[in-house]
Amino acid sequence: LLYTMGQSLHKPRNKAADSSMSSSSPSSKYSRRAYHAGSWYDSDKNTLDATLSKFLADASKNITPSNNTTEGIPRACICPHAGFSYSGPTAAYSYLALKEALERNPSIRTVVVLHPSHHVYLESCAVSGASTIETPLMNLAVDDALRDQLLSTGKFEIMNQRVDEREHSGEMQYPFIAKILMYVCSQEEIKVLPIMVGSIRTSKEEFYGKLIASYLADESIFTVISSDFCHYGQRFSYSPRPKPSEVSEQGINELFEYIEYIDRKGMDLIELQRPGAFADYFREYSNTICGRHPIAVWLNAVVANNENGTEELDVRFVRYAQSSQVRSSNDSSVSYASAVARVTDS
Repeated sequence: LLYTMGQSLHKPRNKAADSSMSSSSPSSKYSRRAYHAGSWYDSDKNTLDATLSKFLADASKNITPSNNTTEGIPRACICPHAGFSYSGPTAAYSYLALKEALERNPSIRTVVVLHPSHHVYLESCAVSGASTIETPLMNLAVDDALRDQLLSTGKFEIMNQRVDEREHSGEMQYPFIAKILMYVCSQEEIKVLPIMVGSIRTSKEEFYGKLIASYLADESIFTVISSDFCHYGQRFSYSPRPKPSEVSEQGINELFEYIEYIDRKGMDLIELQRPGAFADYFREYSNTICGRHPIAVWLNAVVANNENGTEELDVRFVRYAQSSQVRSSNDSSVSYASAVARVTDS
């Protein structure tokens, strides 16, 4: 069931599909269908609305000072992208931040969604070629102007409809975005722009981060970074076991505790805003964080904006969960984490 809900981290990438990418303005824009509705989440509007309402209400009850630590306006969030029955309760913590941002910052006009590629081999970044993104709740307009600005750099490709619709990591954000817009404002006021981040090298992560830094620092933009965390088990080709020193020093007794230990080492580096150390972490642990490249691009943008005095953010993880508790090598699980980035008081 986990596999059918989309935890296919190690599926072979199709290099041939790159020919479906374009580097020029989309000649025929399309309406991106809610391709995974009815399997990954409910296709019925009322049922989906009630489900998301419950997730958000439950998350709101559980927000405490320990996981909502600063008063700055939210500017971005990291959010999981599995089927809603698995990751929806965790994702809701991220989307409370979007709701707060829209309520406190009336200048927001665009939600940028940075997401990975699970099916297409991509050595760069690609923007959606859609004009509209459909969800069972309501349709979302794509920000043509921002897309054109990014394309004018000559560094972005364009997804075609097939590539766009097959990729679940972007789509799993759209119903939540639509739900929050229904809470706060009319759909005409806010647009979205999905950006697929390919399996790029560390140097390219830094390059793209610096390239989009000024855009993401604009107060009219809120950023969603789509990622699940550790995919553990034989079917994900990832089943490390703790070292004896980690068992004794960290008090690790179960494999699910070790999974959380690995995840939190990466989460700590994200909070510290250290993209270089984040890259080193993957070389050491090879953790199967499927959105590592979107996270790294965003971290590099955050660092660039901090260094040039444009914007300083405080990044905190507010929720962590696992799809199941792994106790043996025959078990598997996927981890979900939500983080919120807020403008610092300084």
